[in-house]
Amino acid sequence: MKKEITVNNERFVLYLSETKIQTRVKQLGRQINKEYKGRVPVFIGVLNGSFIFLADLIRHITIDCEMDFMKLSSYGDAKISSGNIKMLKELNCDITDRDVIIVEDIVDSGLSVDFIIKLIGQHNPRSFKVISLLYKKDALKVEVPIQYVGFQIPNHFVIGYGLDYAQKVRNLRGIYRLADEHS
Repeated sequence: MKKEITVNNERFVLYLSETKIQTRVKQLGRQINKEYKGRVPVFIGVLNGSFIFLADLIRHITIDCEMDFMKLSSYGDAKISSGNIKMLKELNCDITDRDVIIVEDIVDSGLSVDFIIKLIGQHNPRSFKVISLLYKKDALKVEVPIQYVGFQIPNHFVIGYGLDYAQKVRNLRGIYRLADEHS
């Protein structure tokens, strides 16, 4: 795995290795298996960023479960969320009286998760939790409950493992941060 890469003429350095990510994803899967034993949760991936995280997570889920996806947009090609959230793909399943687990790649401003919480709440789920691989607490604009966190990170611009830069580099196995940002 490369320690440094260049994307859009900007230098990025390895921040979280594939091994570190996979170890944490496995731990999160075990925790969910334990907490949802005897139940059938619906995992809802927030596209596009969560698809790699959800795919790896679901491989560690040993209880019965279902999956669906929703797609929001708040970034476009920018590095910072516009704050304007648009629904691009709605759910295909009925989540009324179901245990719902929203799967996010990253929570930074909290605006998308806040939007999702309000939207899901309208469907009267039995329970509702959020899992995010990355959590930038210092970047929050609105407080949102995140029950499962992979890694709490500083307010860095990060790419890889599902996280994009202008729709590119989602396929990187590790997570990289912009090199000129201080740790």
